[in-house]
Amino acid sequence: MTAEPTEYGDQLAVVTVTYSPGETLERFIETLAKATTRPVEVILADNGSVDGAPEAAATTHEHVTLVRTGGNLGYGSGANRGVAELGPEYGWIVIANPDLEWGEGSLDELLAATTRWPRGGSFGPLITERNGTVYPSAREVPSLGKGIGHAALGKVWPGNPWTRSYKQSATSLTERVAGWLSGSCLLIRRSAWDSVDGFDSRYFMYFEDVDLGERLTQTGWQNIYVPTAKVMHIQGVSTAKSSNVMLKAHHDSAYRYIADHHQGPLWAPLRWAVRAGLALRLRIESR
Repeated sequence: MTAEPTEYGDQLAVVTVTYSPGETLERFIETLAKATTRPVEVILADNGSVDGAPEAAATTHEHVTLVRTGGNLGYGSGANRGVAELGPEYGWIVIANPDLEWGEGSLDELLAATTRWPRGGSFGPLITERNGTVYPSAREVPSLGKGIGHAALGKVWPGNPWTRSYKQSATSLTERVAGWLSGSCLLIRRSAWDSVDGFDSRYFMYFEDVDLGERLTQTGWQNIYVPTAKVMHIQGVSTAKSSNVMLKAHHDSAYRYIADHHQGPLWAPLRWAVRAGLALRLRIESR
């Protein structure tokens, strides 16, 4: 017997996965206060911080709740654990990195877009880096050819046609449907999240957002890029401490994504070639 879909309320919650986030977490919470006029609950899904920052934030701010995941589950599984803490009154959830600063009114801009896109399942803002560079956060779902071209040439020839197409580099900053949106900051309709069971926990880090966007599209939802909502991402605060580990996680996730899309014995030679190519790329980049 199929369970009835949950009826959700209209309240808003933000889930952020923490792993010794340092002082950026306090800035995340401070700027969030200006991102929306709504009351907002913040869940810190903590993957084993040792710097005391999540505990301090939960003690200082009444609307912040610390949830210990029990270990370093990775980004997607940590986010899933945080969302699981939310009651049915929360019909809108935000998944965001803790090393992010919110632009004024940015969450309200994302929420306003939900009325214009009733089939919108996820909504992503314009993301800038500290120097003001716009991060390509709304991209195509990578085809095999574009994925290989981007992986092989993205570092040595950033302007190659495969990378430009995949990153949608020539696309103007207008509100539009994207293949997938960066998991560093996403507003998600709770019913859409339920329809795909959240992030795929097999992805420890990286590609969980590509996979989520693709599955949302397959289920009939849209991924909407909303560049009038602006946030700044201070990248790599936690991952910089273990850069080679994260580099390996990126390559492992890339292989998993490609292998998932090319299953069976006929695709075995391709999988072997991709695995070998990614292993070589990892060795070169780890030097």
